[in-house]
Amino acid sequence: MDATPTVSVSMSVYNNDRYLREAIESILSQTFTDFEFLIIDDGSTDRSLKILQEYAAQDQRIRCSSRENRGIPKTRNEMLALARGELIAVMDADDIALPDRFARQVEFLQTHPDVVCVGGAFERIDEKGRFIDRCQPPQTDAEIQPILLGGMSFLHHPCTMVRRAAMLSVGGYDETMVGSSDLDLWLRLSEIGKLANLPDPVLRYRMHLNSLTYRRKSRQALDAQAACERAWKRRGIQGEFIREANDFMRQHEFLLRCGWGSFNRGERAMAIDCGLKAITIQPLNLDSWRLLVCALIKPMPKPSSL
Repeated sequence: MDATPTVSVSMSVYNNDRYLREAIESILSQTFTDFEFLIIDDGSTDRSLKILQEYAAQDQRIRCSSRENRGIPKTRNEMLALARGELIAVMDADDIALPDRFARQVEFLQTHPDVVCVGGAFERIDEKGRFIDRCQPPQTDAEIQPILLGGMSFLHHPCTMVRRAAMLSVGGYDETMVGSSDLDLWLRLSEIGKLANLPDPVLRYRMHLNSLTYRRKSRQALDAQAACERAWKRRGIQGEFIREANDFMRQHEFLLRCGWGSFNRGERAMAIDCGLKAITIQPLNLDSWRLLVCALIKPMPKPSSL
Protein backbone atom coordinates (compact mmCIF):
# COMPACT_ATOMS: atom_id res chain seq x y z
CA MET A 1 0.00 0.00 0.00
CA ASP A 2 3.03 2.34 -0.19
CA ALA A 3 2.54 3.09 -3.90
CA THR A 4 0.07 5.87 -4.66
CA PRO A 5 -3.00 4.39 -6.41
CA THR A 6 -4.57 5.98 -9.46
CA VAL A 7 -8.09 5.72 -8.04
CA SER A 8 -9.49 6.05 -4.54
CA VAL A 9 -12.90 4.39 -4.24
CA SER A 10 -15.16 6.11 -1.71
CA MET A 11 -18.04 4.14 -0.14
CA SER A 12 -20.14 5.14 2.86
CA VAL A 13 -21.98 2.27 4.57
CA TYR A 14 -24.99 2.47 6.84
CA ASN A 15 -27.08 -0.65 7.51
CA ASN A 16 -26.55 -2.15 4.05
CA ASP A 17 -25.79 -5.76 5.01
CA ARG A 18 -28.39 -7.14 2.57
CA TYR A 19 -26.61 -5.77 -0.51
CA LEU A 20 -23.11 -5.04 0.75
CA ARG A 21 -21.32 -8.16 -0.48
CA GLU A 22 -22.46 -7.60 -4.07
CA ALA A 23 -21.33 -3.98 -3.94
CA ILE A 24 -17.88 -4.82 -2.54
CA GLU A 25 -17.28 -7.72 -4.91
CA SER A 26 -18.23 -5.57 -7.90
CA ILE A 27 -15.39 -3.22 -6.94
CA LEU A 28 -12.84 -5.92 -6.17
CA SER A 29 -13.53 -7.59 -9.53
CA GLN A 30 -12.88 -4.47 -11.63
CA THR A 31 -10.68 -5.03 -14.66
CA PHE A 32 -8.75 -1.88 -13.63
CA THR A 33 -6.98 -2.85 -10.42
CA ASP A 34 -4.83 0.17 -9.44
CA PHE A 35 -7.10 1.50 -6.69
CA GLU A 36 -7.52 1.78 -2.95
CA PHE A 37 -10.95 1.08 -1.49
CA LEU A 38 -11.91 3.53 1.27
CA ILE A 39 -14.92 2.46 3.32
CA ILE A 40 -16.38 4.10 6.43
CA ASP A 41 -19.09 2.32 8.35
CA ASP A 42 -21.31 5.23 9.40
CA GLY A 43 -22.62 3.75 12.65
CA SER A 44 -24.38 0.66 11.26
CA THR A 45 -26.45 -1.42 13.68
CA ASP A 46 -26.76 -4.47 11.42
CA ARG A 47 -24.06 -6.89 10.21
CA SER A 48 -22.44 -4.39 7.84
CA LEU A 49 -19.30 -3.86 9.92
CA LYS A 50 -18.66 -7.59 10.27
CA ILE A 51 -18.94 -8.00 6.50
CA LEU A 52 -16.54 -5.11 5.93
CA GLN A 53 -14.00 -6.52 8.36
CA GLU A 54 -14.19 -9.88 6.61
CA TYR A 55 -13.37 -8.36 3.22
CA ALA A 56 -10.70 -6.01 4.64
CA ALA A 57 -8.86 -9.04 6.02
CA GLN A 58 -8.82 -10.60 2.55
CA ASP A 59 -7.79 -7.65 0.35
CA GLN A 60 -5.13 -5.11 1.32
CA ARG A 61 -6.60 -2.48 -1.01
CA ILE A 62 -9.48 -2.03 1.45
CA ARG A 63 -9.02 0.68 4.10
CA CYS A 64 -11.98 0.37 6.43
CA SER A 65 -12.99 2.23 9.59
CA SER A 66 -16.10 2.62 11.73
CA ARG A 67 -17.54 5.21 14.09
CA GLU A 68 -20.88 6.77 15.12
CA ASN A 69 -23.38 7.94 12.51
CA ARG A 70 -22.53 11.34 11.01
CA GLY A 71 -24.36 11.28 7.69
CA ILE A 72 -23.23 10.94 4.09
CA PRO A 73 -21.73 14.40 3.32
CA LYS A 74 -19.51 14.32 6.43
CA THR A 75 -18.50 10.73 5.70
CA ARG A 76 -17.67 11.53 2.07
CA ASN A 77 -15.49 14.44 3.17
CA GLU A 78 -13.64 12.21 5.63
CA MET A 79 -12.82 9.80 2.83
CA LEU A 80 -11.81 12.67 0.54
CA ALA A 81 -9.28 13.73 3.19
CA LEU A 82 -7.95 10.17 3.42
CA ALA A 83 -7.79 9.57 -0.34
CA ARG A 84 -4.38 9.28 -2.03
CA GLY A 85 -5.50 8.63 -5.59
CA GLU A 86 -5.56 11.16 -8.40
CA LEU A 87 -9.18 10.20 -9.07
CA ILE A 88 -12.14 9.59 -6.72
CA ALA A 89 -14.65 6.90 -7.71
CA VAL A 90 -17.91 7.24 -5.81
CA MET A 91 -19.76 4.04 -4.90
CA ASP A 92 -22.89 3.27 -2.90
CA ALA A 93 -23.20 0.20 -0.71
CA ASP A 94 -26.35 -1.17 -2.37
CA ASP A 95 -25.33 -0.84 -6.04
CA ILE A 96 -23.27 -2.97 -8.43
CA ALA A 97 -20.42 -1.50 -10.49
CA LEU A 98 -20.02 -3.08 -13.91
CA PRO A 99 -16.61 -4.79 -14.37
CA ASP A 100 -15.04 -2.27 -16.76
CA ARG A 101 -16.41 0.86 -15.10
CA PHE A 102 -13.06 2.09 -13.74
CA ALA A 103 -11.11 1.17 -16.87
CA ARG A 104 -13.42 3.20 -19.10
CA GLN A 105 -13.70 6.19 -16.77
CA VAL A 106 -9.95 6.40 -16.13
CA GLU A 107 -9.25 6.26 -19.86
CA PHE A 108 -11.84 8.97 -20.53
CA LEU A 109 -10.40 11.33 -17.93
CA GLN A 110 -6.86 10.71 -19.14
CA THR A 111 -7.85 11.62 -22.70
CA HIS A 112 -10.12 14.55 -21.71
CA PRO A 113 -8.05 16.76 -19.39
CA ASP A 114 -10.69 19.50 -19.43
CA VAL A 115 -13.27 17.19 -17.82
CA VAL A 116 -13.27 17.21 -14.00
CA CYS A 117 -16.03 14.65 -13.48
CA VAL A 118 -17.42 11.80 -15.59
CA GLY A 119 -20.47 9.67 -14.91
CA GLY A 120 -22.27 7.29 -17.20
CA ALA A 121 -25.45 5.55 -18.13
CA PHE A 122 -26.80 3.04 -15.63
CA GLU A 123 -29.28 0.21 -15.32
CA ARG A 124 -31.97 0.30 -12.67
CA ILE A 125 -32.59 -2.95 -10.81
CA ASP A 126 -35.07 -3.88 -8.11
CA GLU A 127 -34.28 -5.03 -4.59
CA LYS A 128 -33.71 -8.58 -5.85
CA GLY A 129 -31.37 -7.48 -8.63
CA ARG A 130 -33.87 -7.81 -11.49
CA PHE A 131 -33.58 -5.42 -14.42
CA ILE A 132 -36.12 -2.58 -14.56
CA ASP A 133 -34.85 -0.19 -17.20
CA ARG A 134 -31.85 1.78 -18.43
CA CYS A 135 -31.19 5.46 -17.79
CA GLN A 136 -29.31 7.23 -20.57
CA PRO A 137 -28.31 10.69 -19.30
CA PRO A 138 -27.00 13.49 -21.54
CA GLN A 139 -23.32 13.07 -22.35
CA THR A 140 -21.78 16.48 -22.98
CA ASP A 141 -21.13 19.43 -20.70
CA ALA A 142 -23.28 21.65 -22.89
CA GLU A 143 -26.24 19.30 -22.37
CA ILE A 144 -25.66 18.65 -18.67
CA GLN A 145 -25.14 22.21 -17.44
CA PRO A 146 -28.59 23.73 -18.16
CA ILE A 147 -30.33 20.78 -16.51
CA LEU A 148 -28.10 21.03 -13.42
CA LEU A 149 -28.87 24.73 -13.12
CA GLY A 150 -32.57 23.83 -13.06
CA GLY A 151 -32.13 21.46 -10.14
CA MET A 152 -31.99 18.08 -11.88
CA SER A 153 -28.80 16.06 -11.47
CA PHE A 154 -28.00 14.03 -14.57
CA LEU A 155 -24.68 13.03 -13.11
CA HIS A 156 -25.78 10.05 -11.04
CA HIS A 157 -23.69 10.17 -7.87
CA PRO A 158 -22.60 6.49 -7.52
CA CYS A 159 -21.67 6.46 -11.23
CA THR A 160 -19.15 9.27 -10.98
CA MET A 161 -15.37 9.52 -11.06
CA VAL A 162 -13.93 12.91 -10.12
CA ARG A 163 -10.47 14.47 -10.12
CA ARG A 164 -9.42 14.70 -6.46
CA ALA A 165 -7.62 18.02 -6.99
CA ALA A 166 -10.81 19.53 -8.40
CA MET A 167 -12.89 18.30 -5.46
CA LEU A 168 -10.40 19.75 -2.99
CA SER A 169 -10.26 23.07 -4.82
CA VAL A 170 -14.04 23.58 -4.47
CA GLY A 171 -14.11 22.43 -0.86
CA GLY A 172 -15.59 18.96 -1.21
CA TYR A 173 -19.16 18.28 -0.12
CA ASP A 174 -21.20 20.98 1.59
CA GLU A 175 -22.21 19.21 4.80
CA THR A 176 -25.28 21.41 5.24
CA MET A 177 -26.73 20.09 1.96
CA VAL A 178 -27.94 16.80 3.40
CA GLY A 179 -30.46 16.13 0.63
CA SER A 180 -28.59 17.33 -2.47
CA SER A 181 -24.90 17.50 -1.63
CA ASP A 182 -24.09 15.84 -4.95
CA LEU A 183 -25.99 18.39 -7.07
CA ASP A 184 -24.33 21.21 -5.15
CA LEU A 185 -20.91 19.65 -5.77
CA TRP A 186 -21.53 19.22 -9.51
CA LEU A 187 -22.60 22.86 -9.80
CA ARG A 188 -19.39 24.05 -8.12
CA LEU A 189 -17.19 21.64 -10.09
CA SER A 190 -18.78 22.74 -13.35
CA GLU A 191 -17.47 26.25 -12.71
CA ILE A 192 -13.84 25.07 -12.89
CA GLY A 193 -14.09 22.37 -15.58
CA LYS A 194 -16.37 20.29 -17.75
CA LEU A 195 -18.75 17.46 -16.83
CA ALA A 196 -19.50 14.40 -18.94
CA ASN A 197 -21.31 11.05 -19.02
CA LEU A 198 -20.21 7.90 -20.79
CA PRO A 199 -22.85 6.55 -23.21
CA ASP A 200 -22.74 2.97 -21.91
CA PRO A 201 -23.82 1.74 -18.46
CA VAL A 202 -21.20 1.76 -15.71
CA LEU A 203 -23.42 0.70 -12.82
CA ARG A 204 -26.51 -1.21 -11.76
CA TYR A 205 -28.47 1.12 -9.49
CA ARG A 206 -30.66 -0.65 -6.96
CA MET A 207 -34.14 0.77 -6.43
CA HIS A 208 -35.77 0.00 -3.09
CA LEU A 209 -38.03 1.88 -0.73
CA ASN A 210 -35.42 2.19 2.03
CA SER A 211 -32.96 4.06 -0.17
CA LEU A 212 -32.17 7.73 0.43
CA THR A 213 -33.90 8.62 -2.84
CA TYR A 214 -37.23 7.81 -1.22
CA ARG A 215 -36.60 8.70 2.41
CA ARG A 216 -35.41 12.24 1.67
CA LYS A 217 -37.25 13.35 -1.42
CA SER A 218 -38.74 16.50 0.15
CA ARG A 219 -35.40 17.54 1.69
CA GLN A 220 -33.72 16.80 -1.64
CA ALA A 221 -35.88 19.32 -3.44
CA LEU A 222 -35.34 22.04 -0.82
CA ASP A 223 -31.58 21.58 -0.82
CA ALA A 224 -31.52 21.36 -4.62
CA GLN A 225 -33.24 24.72 -4.92
CA ALA A 226 -30.82 26.28 -2.43
CA ALA A 227 -27.86 24.86 -4.38
CA CYS A 228 -29.23 26.27 -7.63
CA GLU A 229 -29.88 29.69 -6.13
CA ARG A 230 -26.29 29.82 -4.90
CA ALA A 231 -25.03 28.82 -8.34
CA TRP A 232 -27.18 31.45 -10.06
CA LYS A 233 -25.80 34.09 -7.72
CA ARG A 234 -22.18 32.99 -8.28
CA ARG A 235 -22.66 33.05 -12.04
CA GLY A 236 -24.70 36.26 -12.11
CA ILE A 237 -27.64 34.71 -13.97
CA GLN A 238 -31.41 34.54 -13.56
CA GLY A 239 -32.16 30.84 -13.27
CA GLU A 240 -35.36 28.81 -13.28
CA PHE A 241 -35.89 25.90 -10.87
CA ILE A 242 -37.56 23.10 -12.83
CA ARG A 243 -37.60 20.39 -10.19
CA GLU A 244 -40.42 19.80 -7.72
CA ALA A 245 -40.42 17.84 -4.49
CA ASN A 246 -42.62 15.09 -5.89
CA ASP A 247 -41.53 14.70 -9.49
CA PHE A 248 -38.26 12.74 -9.20
CA MET A 249 -38.32 8.96 -8.78
CA ARG A 250 -41.52 8.99 -6.75
CA GLN A 251 -42.28 5.80 -4.89
CA HIS A 252 -45.65 5.27 -6.51
CA GLU A 253 -44.43 5.84 -10.05
CA PHE A 254 -41.47 3.56 -9.44
CA LEU A 255 -43.71 0.78 -8.12
CA LEU A 256 -46.03 1.02 -11.12
CA ARG A 257 -43.12 0.96 -13.56
CA CYS A 258 -41.49 -1.93 -11.75
CA GLY A 259 -44.78 -3.80 -11.43
CA TRP A 260 -45.76 -3.55 -15.08
CA GLY A 261 -42.24 -4.43 -16.13
CA SER A 262 -42.42 -7.56 -13.98
CA PHE A 263 -45.86 -8.44 -15.36
CA ASN A 264 -44.65 -8.11 -18.95
CA ARG A 265 -41.73 -10.40 -18.14
CA GLY A 266 -44.05 -13.01 -16.68
CA GLU A 267 -42.99 -12.41 -13.07
CA ARG A 268 -46.43 -12.54 -11.43
CA ALA A 269 -45.29 -12.61 -7.79
CA MET A 270 -43.18 -9.48 -8.22
CA ALA A 271 -46.01 -7.68 -10.04
CA ILE A 272 -48.42 -8.53 -7.22
CA ASP A 273 -45.95 -7.31 -4.61
CA CYS A 274 -45.50 -3.99 -6.44
CA GLY A 275 -49.26 -3.60 -6.78
CA LEU A 276 -49.80 -4.13 -3.05
CA LYS A 277 -47.09 -1.64 -2.16
CA ALA A 278 -48.49 0.91 -4.62
CA ILE A 279 -51.93 0.58 -2.99
CA THR A 280 -50.37 1.10 0.44
CA ILE A 281 -48.87 4.40 -0.74
CA GLN A 282 -51.88 5.63 -2.76
CA PRO A 283 -54.94 3.51 -1.87
CA LEU A 284 -57.36 5.65 -3.92
CA ASN A 285 -55.29 5.61 -7.08
CA LEU A 286 -56.95 3.47 -9.77
CA ASP A 287 -53.61 2.68 -11.43
CA SER A 288 -52.50 0.92 -8.25
CA TRP A 289 -55.57 -1.31 -8.24
CA ARG A 290 -55.35 -1.92 -11.99
CA LEU A 291 -51.84 -3.27 -11.59
CA LEU A 292 -52.83 -5.53 -8.71
CA VAL A 293 -55.94 -6.92 -10.41
CA CYS A 294 -54.09 -7.65 -13.65
CA ALA A 295 -51.25 -9.27 -11.74
CA LEU A 296 -53.70 -11.48 -9.83
CA ILE A 297 -56.06 -12.66 -12.58
CA LYS A 298 -54.88 -11.70 -16.06
CA PRO A 299 -52.94 -14.26 -18.15
CA MET A 300 -49.26 -13.40 -18.29
CA PRO A 301 -47.88 -12.16 -21.64
CA LYS A 302 -46.03 -14.74 -23.71
CA PRO A 303 -42.30 -14.08 -24.10
CA SER A 304 -41.56 -12.44 -27.43
CA SER A 305 -39.56 -14.47 -29.93
CA LEU A 306 -36.62 -12.88 -31.70
